Amino acid sequence: MLNVLCFTCPCLFFLQWPYCLKRCSYCNFNKYIPRNDNHAVMTACLQKETQTLLQLSQVSRISSVFFGGGTPSLAQPSTIAAVLETVSEHACLSDEAEVTLEVNPTPAGKASLKDFTLAGVNRFSVGIQSLNDDHLRTLGRDHDSQHALWTVSEARTLCPGRVSVDVMFALPGQSVKSWESELEKLMPVCDDHVSLYQLTLERGTQLFKPVDSGELSVPGDDVTAVMYNTARRVLEKAGFRQYEVSNFAKNNAVSEHNIGYWKGRQYIGVGPGAHGRFVARAVGGVQREARTQTLEPDVWIREVQRHGHGTRRRIQLDHRGLLEEVLVMGLRMNEGITQQHWELFSPEDDLQQIFGMSEKVQEFQAGGLLILNERGLRCSWEGLALLDSILPTMLLELEMFFKKLYTSRKTER
Repeated sequence: MLNVLCFTCPCLFFLQWPYCLKRCSYCNFNKYIPRNDNHAVMTACLQKETQTLLQLSQVSRISSVFFGGGTPSLAQPSTIAAVLETVSEHACLSDEAEVTLEVNPTPAGKASLKDFTLAGVNRFSVGIQSLNDDHLRTLGRDHDSQHALWTVSEARTLCPGRVSVDVMFALPGQSVKSWESELEKLMPVCDDHVSLYQLTLERGTQLFKPVDSGELSVPGDDVTAVMYNTARRVLEKAGFRQYEVSNFAKNNAVSEHNIGYWKGRQYIGVGPGAHGRFVARAVGGVQREARTQTLEPDVWIREVQRHGHGTRRRIQLDHRGLLEEVLVMGLRMNEGITQQHWELFSPEDDLQQIFGMSEKVQEFQAGGLLILNERGLRCSWEGLALLDSILPTMLLELEMFFKKLYTSRKTER
């Protein structure tokens, strides 16, 4: 049943554009400052790797496409069009499929938004991050609040109802009051989708050192929790429905692509540093593989030119590994994991068998954080805010179940 699911369900397609004009102070993503104009070479290699991986997976239909990065709005619209054409040549890509482009709201990016829609993009995700210019400078962004507002306005004109904005909280010097004020300012100008992200400082980023040394201060955990719940209330009041830990939509303008991730669908990842999850059916594969493409663009280009792809690492996911991903991703959604959905991946062992007898899970239920019933498994409103502290316990319970199952089967033999 698992193999049939992998082969017949629609697949997602993700492309990683590795280049940015500059590195933001908080960013530890795989991104590079371009040293020369290599659009023609990048386009050819992105097309080649797209062809290779689609043929390897033998998927019949791509349900959504997401151009991420890096700053994919720095790519030429002709590159986007070429990749979409290659996808369509090797799998069914419907005219109604969601095609999202991440946009950095700089004047240069705004000027070509219309060209991107002509290339096939029908949804924009605008990384405004903040409407406070001081915060934007601290984050090392190359736009100001006015650029952000202009870009959102233009994107809404081109793709009404299909524009998402990314905003960050728990920034240095930010208070609950200033965060709430910023959200109130955002509500009248944003479209039908908002993604919230808490600033996470990683060692090695430009912003880490001044915060670590005390030169800059960030809100503590208690204040950050208040900020998150404040945002949830402001968004709900403005008509947005939370459908995932970080994502809110009104008029049902959810991100179909991201829902595909959270529901455990296969996805093809193309480009330097991209990740993918699919069954390599063309070479006799029967298990889903976790794939990572070569990080460094110049090396990736050479590998694609030589081998047709730049896959650097392949890890076969066993049954438990696949269920771990289904669990971690599924609990991010406010609807959680239905019994029916879990059975697609685990027809023999249902959620009640795995988690129902756990004392820890029962404690979460008694505390109003987790709901496990005949419908499935999900977090409560309060539980979603504490998901990071709940997941380690759930993963441990899944591991213990498989250990008991292995011991039982070994004893039977």
